[in-house]
Amino acid sequence: MDIQAWWPLLDAKTRDWLVEHNGEPLPPNVAASISAVQGTPDSRYWAAESPDGPQLSDEAVDWIEAVANHEDPTFS
Repeated sequence: MDIQAWWPLLDAKTRDWLVEHNGEPLPPNVAASISAVQGTPDSRYWAAESPDGPQLSDEAVDWIEAVANHEDPTFS
């Protein structure tokens, strides 16, 4: 599922955490919230596991940054 489709399905608390901590490893509750709404994981949005937890891909981080800056969050 594309990030544009699952982003609005996240609860506000999770979206706020992702904006405020964009690029950081995801705590278990945030990763679980994304997984619960995303359905089949799309590899464009997940990077490798880090010692601190899963991380979103650079593409997803850029998309969230665009949303936070009220810009057009499109993928190339």
